[in-house]
Amino acid sequence: MQSKPKKPSSNASHTAITTRLRLSGSVYAEDEATLLIAEAKTPAALETMVSQRITGLPLEQIVGWAEFCNHRIIVEPGVFIPRRRTEFLARQAIQLVRPGDTVLDLGCGTGALGLVVVQSLPSARLYATDIDPAAVNCAHRNLDALGAQVYQGDLFSALPPTLQGSIKILIANMPYVPTKVIATLPAEARLYEPNTTLDGGPDGLDLHRRVAHEAGEWLAPHGHLLIETSERQAAQMGAILEQCGLVVRLAYDPELEATVIIATSELGTSELA
Repeated sequence: MQSKPKKPSSNASHTAITTRLRLSGSVYAEDEATLLIAEAKTPAALETMVSQRITGLPLEQIVGWAEFCNHRIIVEPGVFIPRRRTEFLARQAIQLVRPGDTVLDLGCGTGALGLVVVQSLPSARLYATDIDPAAVNCAHRNLDALGAQVYQGDLFSALPPTLQGSIKILIANMPYVPTKVIATLPAEARLYEPNTTLDGGPDGLDLHRRVAHEAGEWLAPHGHLLIETSERQAAQMGAILEQCGLVVRLAYDPELEATVIIATSELGTSELA
């Protein structure tokens, strides 16, 4: 009878793996060692996973998932990994969503934001878009069980026109790193995530401007656009949104160093007509 592959011995390997990870520069070596041991099915698989981590491959891509607002989000290679900072954006949206609302996760990546918001209120209807086929495939894996509609395309152009004027919660975690700053990002991001998910143009606000100028056509009366930015960019982005006719307020979490702009449409397109 063929024996089953042996699981790695956590007692025997944890200290050694922690040491290897720490020497490679891992700040959370003990936690990462614990997770890798738990996820590996065989000693050979564990060694492969540890070696990948030592070379700099993001932990989430190695294990295939990321924790986000206490949910396990599937992460595939080449897709932007949900950041803990962005949990603040999710929590702000959860405070605003109401039963039956239409929610749009614009530039959804894995779909983590939309998943968390709609899981908090299952009666809400979720739509998600991304321009990257890899992200759309990953979002399908995370969102299909929720009955979400996931579209591939450039921002709002991917959506059916019938959604215009009906979106109550529009969540957007767009790239906002200025181009010249990309080179200073941690290697995990620079080397293993698509540049298009990081680079926001010369001042980091190229995509934010596009969202601001188009959002009014899609928001329902008194609908909300929530968009993550940096504290340094917040005033400029807030002014852009106000110029587009939206009422703006800022939310900030000092622990996460997270800045979210919440822009509300006083009138929808139907009322402006």
